[in-house]
Amino acid sequence: MPPSRYNALRIFPIAPPSPHRRDIAFHLIDYAVLWADGRRRRLPYHGSVLGLLRSVWNEPRPPNPPRRVWRDWVLLAVFAPITLLEGIFRQDLPWRVFAVALTLGLLPTLLFRRTHSLQMIAIVFVATNLAPLFVGGDRVETNSMGYLLLLVYAVARWASGRDAVIGLSLMLVSVVLSLLYNQLVPADVAGGLTVLFAATALGAALRYRSRARARELDQVKLLEREQLARDLHDTVAHHISAMAIRAQAGLATAPSQPGAATDALRVIEAEAARALSEMRAMVRVLRHNDMVDLSPGRSIADLADLARANGSGPSVELDVSGDLDDLPPPIGAAIYRLAQESVTNARRHARHATRIEVRVTADDTSVRLRVSDDGDTSLIRPAAVPGYGLLGMIERADLLGGTCEAGPDPDRGWTVTAVLPRAGAAT
Repeated sequence: MPPSRYNALRIFPIAPPSPHRRDIAFHLIDYAVLWADGRRRRLPYHGSVLGLLRSVWNEPRPPNPPRRVWRDWVLLAVFAPITLLEGIFRQDLPWRVFAVALTLGLLPTLLFRRTHSLQMIAIVFVATNLAPLFVGGDRVETNSMGYLLLLVYAVARWASGRDAVIGLSLMLVSVVLSLLYNQLVPADVAGGLTVLFAATALGAALRYRSRARARELDQVKLLEREQLARDLHDTVAHHISAMAIRAQAGLATAPSQPGAATDALRVIEAEAARALSEMRAMVRVLRHNDMVDLSPGRSIADLADLARANGSGPSVELDVSGDLDDLPPPIGAAIYRLAQESVTNARRHARHATRIEVRVTADDTSVRLRVSDDGDTSLIRPAAVPGYGLLGMIERADLLGGTCEAGPDPDRGWTVTAVLPRAGAAT
C-alpha cells in the first residue's frame, strides 16, 4: 500500500468494507491526498500521448525526395483540360471565369509538392481563403480542385514532422470552412473528412514503409560487412602467424646462417605488407565494435561442397579454370559466398530447373563467377525488385572493388555474374 494511502487511512479510519467497496475507498482517498498535496494526477496515457506528439513533431524529412518527373507534367496536362471543360459545361458554377483561372493557377503547386510541401499548401490556403474577397464573399471552388488531395498526400509522405502537422492543420481548416460555408449535411461532412484522412493515412503509411525497408537494407549491408570482416580477420591472422614463425626461424639460424636470417626478414616484410593491406580493408569494412564469430572462412576449394549438396533439387555442375593458387583469401571467400547464395536462390526460386552451372574463371587481374540455371524465366521474380540476398551479394562485391549483376538469361533461366579484382578493393 502506498504511504500516502496508509497515512490517509490512519487519519480517516473506516470499518472494513467489502473488497469492491474497499477498492473504491482507496481510489477516493488517493484523489483526496493528491488534491491536498497540490499535485495533479496524470491520466494513464498522458505521457505516452505527449511523447507521440513530440516524436511526430520532431520527425525529420525523408531523404532524397524525388524531383519533378514526367508524371508530374502529365498530371498538369490531364487536370488543365478537365478544369476548362468544367468551366464550359458546368452552368451552376459561380464566378465561372474566376473559378477556372484560380484552379488553373494553383495547378503548378503539384510540381513542387514533394520538395516544398508546406509552402505549396500555404499558397493554396491563402489563395482559396482570400479569393472570396474579390467575388463578393462567395467561396470559389471547382470539382477539379480535387487534385489538392495530392498535396495532402505529399505533405504526409515527404515533409518533416513539423511541416506535416502545420500543413495538414491548414488543409483541415480549409476543408472545415468549405463544409461550413456550403452548409452540407453531416454525411457529406463525414465524407469530406474521411477523404482528407485517407490521403493523409496513405502518405504516412508509404513513408514509414519506405523507412522500414531502408532499415532492413541497412541491416543486410551490416551483416555482409560483418561476414567479410570475419573472412579478413582469418586472413590477417594467417599472415601474422607466418610472420611469427619466420621470425623464430630467423632468430634460430642467424648465428650460423646469416643468409637464412636475411631471407626470413624478406618473407616477414612481404607478409607484413599483405597484412597491412588487408587490415586497411578490414577497417574500411568493419563499421561498429560488435564482436563477430571467428569461425574458419570458406574458399574456392570449398565450391565442391555446393556440387555435392544436391539433395532432391537440380544438379550443380562446377567448372573452375585459371590460376587460382595465389588468390587472396578475402577474394576466394567472397567467390564462395557469392556462389553459395546464387545456388541457394536458384534452388529456391528457379521453377522447373534441372541444372545449375557454376563457372569460375581467373586471369591476371580478376576472377569471374557465373552461376546460371535452366529454370522457367517467366516464373522468376523480376530483377527490378531484388531480394535481400541479392543486395547482400552486390554489397559484398562492391566492398571488394568488384561488381555483381543478376537477371533473366535471354535463352532460359536466371544468371548471376560477379567480377572481383585479384587485388581486392583499392586502399
